[in-house]
Amino acid sequence: MNNESTVSVLNDLLNITNDRIAGFSKVEEKVWTTHSSLKADYDRMVSQSQVMKTELINLIRELGGNPDDTTSTAGALHRTWIDIKNSFSGDKKESTLENVVFGEKAAINAYEKALENDDLLPGTRQTISDQLHHLKSSYQKFENLEEMY
Repeated sequence: MNNESTVSVLNDLLNITNDRIAGFSKVEEKVWTTHSSLKADYDRMVSQSQVMKTELINLIRELGGNPDDTTSTAGALHRTWIDIKNSFSGDKKESTLENVVFGEKAAINAYEKALENDDLLPGTRQTISDQLHHLKSSYQKFENLEEMY
C-alpha cells in the first residue's frame, strides 16, 4: 500500500463521479412531469455526487496527489450513445431513466472493484464504502422504476 496507488484508485473514482455529474445533466426536464415523485431523489443524487466529488478531491490532495478532475473516455462515449439513442427514441422518458440506472450500475461496479483493491490506504476505504452505500441506495430507487416498464 502506498499513496501513489491509492491516489490512482481515487482518481479513477473521481472520473466516475464526474461521469455521473455529466450524465445527470442529460436528464430531460420532461421526465419529471411523468415521474415527479422521483425528482427529489434525483436532486439528492446530483447533490450527493457533488459532495462525493469534493470528498475524493480532498482525499487525493491529503495524500499528496493531483486530482484528475475530468470524465472518463468510457463515460464520454456512453453520453454520446445516449444522445444518439435519444434522437431516435420515441419515448425519451423511459430511455432516460434506463440510462440513469445503467450509469448508477456502472458506478457501483467501479466502487466495488476499488474496494477489492489491496492498494487502498485504510483511511480512504471508509469514505469509498460510504459513497458506495449512497450509490446503491439511489440505484435501487431508479432500478425499481425501470422494472415497471
